Amino acid sequence: MATQNSEQLLQTVDSLRNDIGGEFHDRLMESIFTDAGQIADRAVQREGEKTRYDFDRTLDRLLTSRTWGFPLMLLMLMGVFWLTIAGANVPSKMLADLLLGTVYNGLHAAATSLSFPAWLSGFLIDGVYLATAWVIAVMLPPMAIFFPLFTLLEDFGYLPRVAFNLDRLFKRSGAHGKQALTMMMGYGCNAAGVVATRIIDSPRERLIAIITNNFSICNGRWPTLILMGTIFIGATAPPALASFVAAASVVTVAILGVFVTLFVSAFLSRTWLKGEASTFSLELPPYRPPQVLQTLYTSLIDRTMIVLWRAVTMAAPAGAVIWLTSNIYLGDATIAAHMVNLLNPLGLLFGLNGVILVAYIIAIPANEIIIPTILMLTLTLGRNIAGAQSGVMLELDNAQVYTVLTQVGGWTMLTAINLMLFSLLHNPCSTTILTIWQETKNRKWTLVATFLPLVLAFGVTFTTATIAQLLGWA
Repeated sequence: MATQNSEQLLQTVDSLRNDIGGEFHDRLMESIFTDAGQIADRAVQREGEKTRYDFDRTLDRLLTSRTWGFPLMLLMLMGVFWLTIAGANVPSKMLADLLLGTVYNGLHAAATSLSFPAWLSGFLIDGVYLATAWVIAVMLPPMAIFFPLFTLLEDFGYLPRVAFNLDRLFKRSGAHGKQALTMMMGYGCNAAGVVATRIIDSPRERLIAIITNNFSICNGRWPTLILMGTIFIGATAPPALASFVAAASVVTVAILGVFVTLFVSAFLSRTWLKGEASTFSLELPPYRPPQVLQTLYTSLIDRTMIVLWRAVTMAAPAGAVIWLTSNIYLGDATIAAHMVNLLNPLGLLFGLNGVILVAYIIAIPANEIIIPTILMLTLTLGRNIAGAQSGVMLELDNAQVYTVLTQVGGWTMLTAINLMLFSLLHNPCSTTILTIWQETKNRKWTLVATFLPLVLAFGVTFTTATIAQLLGWA
């Protein structure tokens, strides 16, 4: 059959050539030789010819070299993360002052003037609204900075170079080189990272990328890591080095996430998702100036606002649950207090505590409200030193947070370190879980993507707590 098709093709070409007097053949050959000459002019330096400067080639020698490729990649990504974190501080503070201050007080004033029952205003304002406002204030500014920066790097042509550098590592783990791109997208939002796995054609390798995207630290987890790194780890260093040590601890956790991604990818590719790694033919595009307006539209509308809307729809019911569990009494204690007391022995076994576990359970819809929930539970279940109200999340400065956690909550350095590890490894938020289901339409893999990280988180924290106890550090 193949031979007959080939003969028919040759007959057709000969017929065309005879019909147009060989013009088709001559033009085809001329085009091929012209392209070959242009490629040779760019790639070959003839003897005695003066060396030509090629911007793309010079930059590629640096960005894709075995010596400088990874350090420059790490420096570039750290720069993006630093701009995201540092740049988001001011707008986050402004949004927090507006939504958690002016608007929050205005809503309570309106509820009072309308004679709302205390339970109704508490449920709607202190519960549903406050959680939603926290997510917007914490999540919107970093995403509005990270996604445009990420898209600018993509438009410039740098991200394919990152995939080129990481391709060897992901191929050794049985995954796809493009997983490097989806992993980096996860640093803005894991839900967006899961959607980005559509660029991977192989269903098996796409599943690996979906399941492991959770180990990229999303916007919602950065505040927890930064706070723990600042008030616990950074505080152990001299004042002049405190910020550097704190930043280094956060970067260390992020790098650990990359190694965990490779480890879990290798595990999946050799067990549940066995198969040969597909060939990754990557064409490095030329560098080009980004289209700023299109970048802003793509990153702010198609990515930031869609992901934010998903998070908000999940945060509102989470706020309702937080308020209800903190205000409904069973006997002489609230539901939240019963949950904390029940889970505290288990939490201590993993170097955490019951408050942390409860906060992660009732705040699954949004990682952004983990720290406010922990502070609220710690204060309302202990000595109230900051005027806390049950179910009402509050904002404190770093010194107050350290006082609350250590003096009221009984936290130690082990608690802070294990919280950082747990924050890196624990299950995806409900927005990401919903996205995984929408992308896979498979209950089994949605459950694996949800519970495999959680098993790994408990395993790592248990190991850390056990080692600390054996060494007398706990």
